[in-house]
Amino acid sequence: MLELILCSLFTVLPDYLYRRYRHGKRWGKEITFFTVWYELRIGITACFILTISFITVVFYFHPSTTNAGPYFRTIPLLPQGGGLVEEVFVKNGEAVEAGAPLFSLLDSSQAASVNIAESQLGQIASAFVQAQAQLDGARAQQVQAESALAQTENELAKKQALASRGQQLVSQIELDRLEISLAQKKGGVQAAKANVLAVETQISEVLPAQQKSAQKQLEQAQVELDKTVIYAGVDGKVAQFFLQRGDYVNPILRPAGVLIPTAGPESGQTSIAAGFNQLSAQVIKTGTLAEVVCLSNPFTVIPMIVTRVQPVVAAGQLKPADVLIDAQQRARPGTLTVVMEPLYAGGLADVIPGSKCIANAYTSNHEQLERGDLGLGETVFLHMVDAVGLIHAIILRMQALLLPVQMLVFGGH
Repeated sequence: MLELILCSLFTVLPDYLYRRYRHGKRWGKEITFFTVWYELRIGITACFILTISFITVVFYFHPSTTNAGPYFRTIPLLPQGGGLVEEVFVKNGEAVEAGAPLFSLLDSSQAASVNIAESQLGQIASAFVQAQAQLDGARAQQVQAESALAQTENELAKKQALASRGQQLVSQIELDRLEISLAQKKGGVQAAKANVLAVETQISEVLPAQQKSAQKQLEQAQVELDKTVIYAGVDGKVAQFFLQRGDYVNPILRPAGVLIPTAGPESGQTSIAAGFNQLSAQVIKTGTLAEVVCLSNPFTVIPMIVTRVQPVVAAGQLKPADVLIDAQQRARPGTLTVVMEPLYAGGLADVIPGSKCIANAYTSNHEQLERGDLGLGETVFLHMVDAVGLIHAIILRMQALLLPVQMLVFGGH
């Protein structure tokens, strides 16, 4: 309507003034409701063509959309394993800090696993004490065997010395018996040393390995026990959280609720995502200036800047399926997703996340015009494109003023 009124000032009004003062035709006399088309046909036709061209230029170079809003992220409250609720620490709608416990599950089996792992560690500690005692006994047996070996060697050496002098004091049978005893004593020493080595290996390698394995089992059991208590990952507020003791929660079928982050980049409340017509892909780029008006703060126009343009249209995505895709099933063209952030800090502070918003993007040719290397026709056209952006800005502000009336009166809300 604003475009039509503006265009009529340059087409219908001059045609009427020409008819009025040049031909003397007056409104209500020669120009009536029935003759207005014949008398002002040139101005009306020119107004119609100019209005269509004007609206096309405005909406192409300064696109607008009502599909915009400050989307926010939610975090599902899910345990890593299913179980019955043992205790609930917070209430629905309560603000929590990162690391605060939310609820716990029944942990009898996990606690039993921890106790078993701790008892295994205690058994291994007792095994260390027992092995140390066995080592002391094995070393004592080694000393005893070495002493017996030394005694037998001395006795054999003495009797061999007597036999070598030709004396008949020592018989050959006695020498043979001592040599056999010496061999037995050497074997006893080797057995004692092997026993000592076996016990030392038990203490230095086997038992530490068993202790490490038991420690890992205890840690794993403790991790499983810790999983029974669910904590908040970030600062936020819990919502749809109506757990009671004895309720069953499952990470796939039965979540406990959601956590809505309230601050920081993880909240997703610092930007607005808007879906523009695909024709806007030619003019909306990173760095394009924009404005938004949201229902939760209707009388405020927030200046924005485009920070990211999604390189694909979501409506064209394909997923593997057992049937072929028919292009006719994708009749909706989809929109160009654009992410905008406030031009000034705190621009979205008064906007409730999830609000419905209206967004305008404005084409700016200031840098091209500043270079001064354009022709006259292109320079005039770019000046005109930048100037008609004012019309869209005025329309946005009119929409901001009429939003409460539109929603409360005509919308029935």
